Parts: sequence; C-alpha cells; structure tokens
Amino acid sequence: MLKPRMKSAALKDREGFRDALVAWFSLHGKDYPWRRTREPYAVLISEVMLQQTQITTVLNRGFYVRFLEMFPNVESLSMAEDERLLKAWEGLGYYRRVRLLRETARAVITEHGGKFPIDLVALMKLPGVGRYTAGALRAFAFDLPAAVVDGNVARVLSRVMDFSAAVDDTAGQKQMWQWAEALADPERPRIYNSALMELGQTICRPGVPDCLSCPVAEFCKTREPENLPLKKQKTAVTAVDEYALWLRDDEGRLLMHREVGKRREGLWKLPTREAAEISMLPVRDEHRYTITRYRVTLRVHDGAASNKLLHPAKDEVWQKLEDVLALPMPSPFRRVIERLLSEI
Repeated sequence: MLKPRMKSAALKDREGFRDALVAWFSLHGKDYPWRRTREPYAVLISEVMLQQTQITTVLNRGFYVRFLEMFPNVESLSMAEDERLLKAWEGLGYYRRVRLLRETARAVITEHGGKFPIDLVALMKLPGVGRYTAGALRAFAFDLPAAVVDGNVARVLSRVMDFSAAVDDTAGQKQMWQWAEALADPERPRIYNSALMELGQTICRPGVPDCLSCPVAEFCKTREPENLPLKKQKTAVTAVDEYALWLRDDEGRLLMHREVGKRREGLWKLPTREAAEISMLPVRDEHRYTITRYRVTLRVHDGAASNKLLHPAKDEVWQKLEDVLALPMPSPFRRVIERLLSEI
C-alpha cells in the first residue's frame, strides 16, 4: 500500500484536521444506541461497559439495552442489591466496574441532588470516574469541550504524530493527553470525539490501517503506520489449571460456592479444590479461558464416587437445579454448568 504523504501538520492546521474528521463522521459515523442519547447516566453506562469490552460484544449480546431496562436511572442503580446487580453485568467481567457504577449513582444523588455535574474536576471526584470517563461525559452528554484518550485515540495520535515511544507508559500517556487536548474541538466536542474514536475503530485500525480511506491522511506524519503504536513489553501469560467439583446430594441439588474477595465477590461458581484432592476423579467437562495474564484450563471432576467430599466447605451451598442458572456467575463456569445441566 502506498500511503499518502503528509501535506500539513495537524497541530499547525487544527481547524483543517477537525473539519476533515467531522465531515467524514457526518457521512460514515455508525448508529450506536448510546449515540442516540445525551442523558449522562446512559452515557456513563456505555462508557464503563466499553472500557474493557468490545463494541460488538456489548451490542450483539444486548448488554447495554438490558442493563438500562433493569436500572433506568441513578435512583434505581443506587438501590440495586448485589445479586441482581451482578446478574445484570454477567458476561462483561471486571465486576468491580459495576459496583463502582452503583457508588457513582449514590454519589450523584447524595452530593449533586441526582444530577451529574458538568465540571471536569467535579466529575473526576465521583467514584470510579477517571480522566477518560469524565471527558467522555462532558463531550458526549453535555457537548462541552473535552479530550478523550482510549486505545483507539492513542493509536490514531501515535501515527498522526509519528510517535516512536510506548503509548501506554506514564510518559506516553502524558504525551497522548497533551496532543488530544491540543487538537480538541471546542465547538463540536461531541461529534469530533466520536469521529476520532471511530476512526481508530474502523480505518486507523490495529495492524495495517486503510490509509487510502482515511479522512486525515494528509495530516498523518508516519510513513510506517503498521509499526505503530509501540507499547511497553507485555507481561508473560502463565498457564494454570483449575480443578472444580461437580457434586449433587441425595435430593439432586448441586453444590455451589459463593465467591468472596474484591474481584468476584457475590458471584457463584462450582466449588474448587486442590489438584491432590480431586484430580483422580473422572473429568466431566473441560473449558479453557483467559483472564488478565493467566491462561486457565478449568477441569470439572465428578464427585459422585467420593463420599468424603459430600460435606460443603465454607461459602458452599446446596442449590436446587432450577435455581442454579438464575445465580450470577463468571462466564467460564456458566458455560460448563449449562453444558452439564443439559446432560441431566
């Protein structure tokens, strides 16, 4: 691919850069449900959902619409009980996010009378709201001047500026935000930031971008966009094995474990044991999944032949089969439980 040469630097012709993005987005911008609203609560939900989840996942599996149906406003979210809250978020992972959302809703009610503040500093004082989310709220809900930097924006800026250092360390992030603020559109923040983010999603994509279709190609300095952005060295992925127990009592109930701790507190899963305790038992199911820097092989062992395992440990409860699937649980465990229940 022959990349178009830069004709003008973005920082020297900011209006031209902004106008090109806005004009392109006006013709090609996608119609997402969160772009049809300026309600700050709905914008917040979308932004938090999308921070660590792909757009297609949120859209195709109906997470956004379903969550707003269950919790349509800050009042309903602020009063949500843990189990219903986690169930609504199930499948999105990183469950601390939804608990922080509830804390945000409570703070909006107690500290701001139920209305989101518009000031950047005030927004960043809300629980779980950082620089990116505060900027997104100002731009997308209030159409006020703001910069936003996510992975897509960082990729665009690294190529436009030909930035040859890591974008995800402290110095790189500082530089990305400086450029984002310098280029921010004070007149059309909502559409401009939407355009900048969508450019990274669709054209200035990872790997080899579609430079011939790029509306800001004439402002892009790099000659080798496929080599950018640079990122700091990734932590090595560690393979681990997880041993779970499939065990039913004389009444046909299934033994389940209620999680404790920050990451998955309140979620339910099959009880796990050390390998030495159950690895000799027959394997009923196996599932592989990745979480943070771990590649996990989950093996579910049949405990029916081992009476010594019939006594629940702490935080383990016998659950009726008809109640099991209504419990909030991590996706890997839901998949194996659904498969095993279908065999009964």
